[in-house]
Amino acid sequence: MKTYDWIVVGGGITGAALAYELAKTGFSVLLLEQYSRSQNATRYSYGGLAYWSATTTLTRQLCEDAIARYHILSQELDADIQFRELDLLLTISADCDPEATAALYDDCAIPPRLLSVQEACELEPQLNREAISGALTVKHGHIHPEKTAQAYIQAFLRAGGEMQITQVLQVLQDGVKTTTATFHSANVVICAGGLSRQLLKSADIPIKLYFTHAEIIETPPVNVQLRTLVMPANVQRFQLEAESSQVDELWDELGNELLPPILDAGAIQFQDGSFRIGQISRAIADPHAKVNSEVSEKWLRKSIKQILPTLENLPGTWYHCLVAFSSDIALIGAIPKFDRVHVFAGFSNPLVIVPPLAERFANFAAGKEDEIITQLSL
Repeated sequence: MKTYDWIVVGGGITGAALAYELAKTGFSVLLLEQYSRSQNATRYSYGGLAYWSATTTLTRQLCEDAIARYHILSQELDADIQFRELDLLLTISADCDPEATAALYDDCAIPPRLLSVQEACELEPQLNREAISGALTVKHGHIHPEKTAQAYIQAFLRAGGEMQITQVLQVLQDGVKTTTATFHSANVVICAGGLSRQLLKSADIPIKLYFTHAEIIETPPVNVQLRTLVMPANVQRFQLEAESSQVDELWDELGNELLPPILDAGAIQFQDGSFRIGQISRAIADPHAKVNSEVSEKWLRKSIKQILPTLENLPGTWYHCLVAFSSDIALIGAIPKFDRVHVFAGFSNPLVIVPPLAERFANFAAGKEDEIITQLSL
């Protein structure tokens, strides 16, 4: 049976980008994905590229790398990833102080500009002026995340990579066991997002990698027009992630709901006229936990009505996925005591930093020194 240099587990943007970069570097690579059309965080993402939000020397470097990477990526992958720039509108609720909220963003590479209620409504006419005390705005990159992941996969296959649609059951020291076969490799890298912790646990590998259950509504193309990407200025999800990951052992109690769910009301319209409206986040320590879709959809629609009333009753379908996170900007590299098993997951700001980090990881694997990969390594 063939032995690969690398097996990459997970076909979202993370696994797709890394598999492509490894194959481009000259490695023999097998990419494994559970679904023919993925049901992961990439599939249901807003697609935003927050280049402006970097607050450290490291993240500023990665954001600069990402801007350069995205400007040539459609040409390199020979596919339209719908890369564009649009206005991000961060809404400030009516009971919050606009100046104090704006100050929270002072450390960003490009601090957003504070708008009055009138200015915010001129930029985005769909806004409910009664629900806000102001807004912040900044230029924001945007892609179609699913098309970008597929573009990476097609370029990976053209570069000589192989792909199988199969579910990985267990990580082994020399490969992986799936529902269809056992595949062998010199290295395995887990890029399975919210399922990564469970997969690594199957090999008795502990790792401080977590996930939220995220819920959105996706609409077909509609006639309503949204000019901006709308999100709340005070995003609760980051606090949910920070608080829920303080005690790692709690994540080993399946079904444990570590904190009450939160909702960050926002929306984006893609170039074909379809919307993604969200987002509910739940910290439940079971990747297969069931969520009441009817209750969630009502909550989503009621919340978006407060900010963008015309979106409340758009036809759409509720979806659920897992969003991985960690206590750092990423978990990268060989796992201590399991040097043939690697992880490439848990990214903050993933659509921005995954492409440059995937390229760096592949070059590092080929023997090229890289300070950023070394710094982020487990």
